[in-house]
Amino acid sequence: MTPSAVGLGFVALMLASGLRAAPEPPGPKPQPDILILTNGEKLIGHLERATGETVTFKSDSVGEITVEWSKIKELHSSQKFAVIEKGVKLRKRADSSTVPQGAISANGRTLTVESAPGAAPQNIPVGNAAHVMDEPAFQSDVLHTPGFLEAWNGAVTAGASLVESTQHSETLTGAIHLVRAIPTVNWLDARDRTIVDFSTSYGELSQPNTPKLKTDIYHAGAERDEYFTGRVYAFGQLSYDHNFSQGLDLEQTYGGGIGWTVVKTANETFDLKGSADYQKEQFQQSSVNQNLFGSMFAEAWSRKFLRQITFVEQLSITPAWNNLNAYAAAGNASLAVPVYKRLSFTAGVIDTFLNNPPPAFKKNSFQFTTGLTYTVH
Repeated sequence: MTPSAVGLGFVALMLASGLRAAPEPPGPKPQPDILILTNGEKLIGHLERATGETVTFKSDSVGEITVEWSKIKELHSSQKFAVIEKGVKLRKRADSSTVPQGAISANGRTLTVESAPGAAPQNIPVGNAAHVMDEPAFQSDVLHTPGFLEAWNGAVTAGASLVESTQHSETLTGAIHLVRAIPTVNWLDARDRTIVDFSTSYGELSQPNTPKLKTDIYHAGAERDEYFTGRVYAFGQLSYDHNFSQGLDLEQTYGGGIGWTVVKTANETFDLKGSADYQKEQFQQSSVNQNLFGSMFAEAWSRKFLRQITFVEQLSITPAWNNLNAYAAAGNASLAVPVYKRLSFTAGVIDTFLNNPPPAFKKNSFQFTTGLTYTVH
């Protein structure tokens, strides 16, 4: 092969490599959405979401606004949206076939969904549209089932105190509360929920020529809920409790029952529960150890206020049917005030009542704790 042929071949190879390496031109930029109000005002921007009552639109000129359908003359979007109608239950992926998806337009009274060019459009009265959301959010928030290590939300709290004087005192407190609810969006009917709780309080008080005093309390528990409807569910639970101040080495509880979510909004939830349980109580004095068969009746309420200040409280009563004297109760409440990004200042109380502790131990144990909470999501 002559040198000139080699040179031509090298040039051809380089050109071919350059053509292969050249980036593909970007696709056409999507057209902006258009919102026309009944007063004639025209807004250009992006449709965020909608319900049967309102439309949330992000305008290039005025930012994000929420408008009632009665004030809208026309709405046009070339982006793909999913329209979930009122009464539609999405409890598994196959249910998505009942959800119209595609480019949408509206005249203030009727939503029109075009699933594909040339396909017959679907007309839906705006009052029947429970939720209108873009397709990526529909796929990730509604249809996607997270793995077990995904979709956990909750909080981790830690606090401490130290005194160095004639007396030496140190106290450590901590708590973890995690919830995994599927689906992950609050406005859809729940399918299942997993709750994990852990709290501990440990302290020592000592001074010269005096026996050391100790506080050692912990609670660990887990619950799994499976929903029959959007509000009623069956649950199984287990818990482990230790309270040195009440002479309790370990209380094991295993049980299950029925729960009802009485209130469920974006800012508030209220649950009632009842169960049948088995308890094994082991005390520092083994002569009072016992096995109990009883029930648990409980309520739980959480509420978010202005500036995301959150109040949570729980109360439970546990009678034992094979020993009516061995009943117990527990209650806790906490208030979390955001201070910086995911950090909040938290103050809380925990009260446990045990009617049958060993002799010389009090029936009631009360704790007041403060600390910093980190929100997990």
